[in-house]
Amino acid sequence: MQSRARALEDAGQRVIHMEIGEPDFTAPEPVVEAAVRALREGLTAYTPALGLSALREAIAAHYANRYGVTVPASRIAVTAGASGALLLVLALYVDPGDEILVPDPGYPGYRQFVRAFEGVPRAIDVGAESAFQPTLDSVRQAWGPKTRALLVGSPSNPSGTLLAREELRRIAQFIAEHDGVLIVDEIYQGLVYGEAPSTALGLPGEVVLVNSFSKYFCMTGWRLGWAVLPQPDTRAFENIAQHLFICPSAAAQYAALAAFEPPALEVLEGRRREFERRRDFLVPELRRAGLAVPCTPNGAFYVYADCSALDLDAKRFALGLLERGGVAATPGIDFGLNQTRHYLRFAYTRSMQDLREGAQRIARFCAGA
Repeated sequence: MQSRARALEDAGQRVIHMEIGEPDFTAPEPVVEAAVRALREGLTAYTPALGLSALREAIAAHYANRYGVTVPASRIAVTAGASGALLLVLALYVDPGDEILVPDPGYPGYRQFVRAFEGVPRAIDVGAESAFQPTLDSVRQAWGPKTRALLVGSPSNPSGTLLAREELRRIAQFIAEHDGVLIVDEIYQGLVYGEAPSTALGLPGEVVLVNSFSKYFCMTGWRLGWAVLPQPDTRAFENIAQHLFICPSAAAQYAALAAFEPPALEVLEGRRREFERRRDFLVPELRRAGLAVPCTPNGAFYVYADCSALDLDAKRFALGLLERGGVAATPGIDFGLNQTRHYLRFAYTRSMQDLREGAQRIARFCAGA
């Protein structure tokens, strides 16, 4: 979709991009200034494989200050993006033939990361009745003798929904009783609307968290993330990280130190409120256009919309919307097989001006569909 959208733009057509899960904001100015300082001071050498001690301490302090959770910096590993964190986590826990439960629909990278280490991604079908999130019953039914872990995102991609804290606790308890691992992708953690953000830290059993500076912190191309690991597993994680990545980007790490300071956090909170404003605009506009939004997103920056009242093939609908309507969205088939052919994901990572124009184009297209 992105490639076709760019080809249309090259031909002179204006396209409203709502297919990409990337904030339209750049890193806050204090972060940029910190990066410039690091470069000018020559702070570009290899860092420890688990990241700068100062950054690990800053992340630990962030959990304490924002979420009221204490985690020692020794359990935190800085990584080359959340993708790097997920690869390292799965390299640590997955042996050939192990089954890893993943939600369907869900972020497509999960399946590929599992396969990279000869694991078997086993889909858990999730739908609107559970806010597109796994439940204890669905995890219990899917768990088998070869199951090693559940990998789940909250807030999720593509639906932007949260896994309720108490339900996640019950799932964690079940997994702990079966000697499994709960891997929670919290990459959109800071982008939560209408309620306070939370973390899976402190849940029972072997719990691993993955997070990133890409989404809330608006540092996508800086390629910086982190993992929070059980203490006994950090040394093995470090060994794998040394071989596969050597270390995360030094300049990005020095820059990220400024992301936790009050001036940057003030900017980022303003952007979170702007994303919420965009959500509050886009969801009713899509519904008025004839698209069903069964679950209002309460996190991330996505709307997962059902187009089956207009077209039973979301890929065909998305291509038509792009070619004739000039709006790019992501067909649901990118996120799995469970009823995804009826859905599209719209990202509200554009200015309000673009979203208003996009909503008008979507309404015109749907009226003629």
